Amino acid sequence: MLYILGTIVYIGLVLYALYHLILTGERPVKTLAWLIAILTIPFVGLFMYYLIGINRRRLKFNKKSARKHVKSYHKKIAALQKSRFAVDKSNWSVGEAQLERLIRVNSSFVATQGNLIRPLYNGSLTFEAIFEAMEEAKHFIHVQYYIFEEGDLTNRFLEIFGRKADQGVKVRLIYDGLGSFGLSRSYRQRLDDAGVEHACYLPIVSKRIDSTLNFRNHRKIVIVDGEIGFTGGINVTDKYIKGDPELGDWYDIHLQLEGPAVASLNAVFLMDWYYGNDNGELLDDDYFPIPKKAGNMVAQIVHSGPDNSFSSVQQQYFQLINRANKYVYIANSYVIPGEAILLALKTAAISGKEVRLLLPKHSDSKLVEWTIRSYLPELIKANIKVYLFDKGFLHCKMVLVDDEVASIGTANLDIRSFEQNFEVNVMMYDEDITRELKNHFLSYCSMSELYTEEDVKNRSHRTKILEGMARVFSPIL
Repeated sequence: MLYILGTIVYIGLVLYALYHLILTGERPVKTLAWLIAILTIPFVGLFMYYLIGINRRRLKFNKKSARKHVKSYHKKIAALQKSRFAVDKSNWSVGEAQLERLIRVNSSFVATQGNLIRPLYNGSLTFEAIFEAMEEAKHFIHVQYYIFEEGDLTNRFLEIFGRKADQGVKVRLIYDGLGSFGLSRSYRQRLDDAGVEHACYLPIVSKRIDSTLNFRNHRKIVIVDGEIGFTGGINVTDKYIKGDPELGDWYDIHLQLEGPAVASLNAVFLMDWYYGNDNGELLDDDYFPIPKKAGNMVAQIVHSGPDNSFSSVQQQYFQLINRANKYVYIANSYVIPGEAILLALKTAAISGKEVRLLLPKHSDSKLVEWTIRSYLPELIKANIKVYLFDKGFLHCKMVLVDDEVASIGTANLDIRSFEQNFEVNVMMYDEDITRELKNHFLSYCSMSELYTEEDVKNRSHRTKILEGMARVFSPIL
């Protein structure tokens, strides 16, 4: 009797899951992937769907009062940037103008001139620059990371935090509940003792676990006095300075920014800070210094998250690929592109543009590695050059187009970054920095293995099966 009753309940839950998938208008591929998971992995597949599969894209993470503060901050930034740092677009191509407008509409930030951007090509350079900037802080330090992992680096952060707090500098830290799950209670207590205001974004142990577990804050941001900002792919983990016993050295790119774009980056931090705090303290003039011209670069901040109406970073990448006339170079550690980006890449290559993908030869997840590899045969068939970096683990997120524009940030080319994660990228409309990054990209390609049609043919039957199975579940990874 209990068996029959349990079977009826289970079938009812499966039918409701199907009803919910259809009702919420999920993509057919994603719907099919979840149905396969539910039907082929009894109970577990159904449990995972209710836990992380339900589409909650329009979930409002911020309180109404917090959103009001953020909107006010955005208006303040926009007015200042338009009046003092507006870009002369008379010499821009149609593609550049359309890209800038797309980002402006989706992310509320305009492109600004007067910026200075410095690429930081490894973990040691990045943290040296961040610590140097924090040591000079006079008013505030805002820090946000997906992974804030205890070790030598976090001890150095804490040391500087405490010293600057003693000097009257306001220090705030945001860390993600899943990426920084291992952050100990004792370290958090040390943050309290040092006078650091800190917040866990979407903690795993929460009353809202069913609605927040699948949404992670993948951003990496440091802001010092509103004058210097940092963002990119580098998390706070000693792997960036000591290497990884299995994957070797970690290779990544971060950016140091000065100029009006820093105000936009600080606004992204502010949005996340207000998720758990709804006071207007950060709207004070102390946290809104008048930006100064620092260089001649044009930059625009792109932010994206599951509470936005559209996926800003997915549309950014899609537009970048489509606007290319000569080449598209992409370096990324997680390329699970979905139908739209996959079609854009293949179309660009088949139409005669040079498309290169630089990927890590080995991933930090076997399932992800098999999934990424499952896309390579059709990419290579479309005449896309695929390079597998094997000198360590490549973790950067970079897109370069035509020696004209470049994007570096936190967003991967995968469904998770497009639909579930909170991300931030820097769009750079500058030929000099694009060429510099291009030379860096090509040097990495020269150290990598070119994955060829012969490699595709020589895959074992077991490998093909693993890749095929992983590909089926790629829409829900």
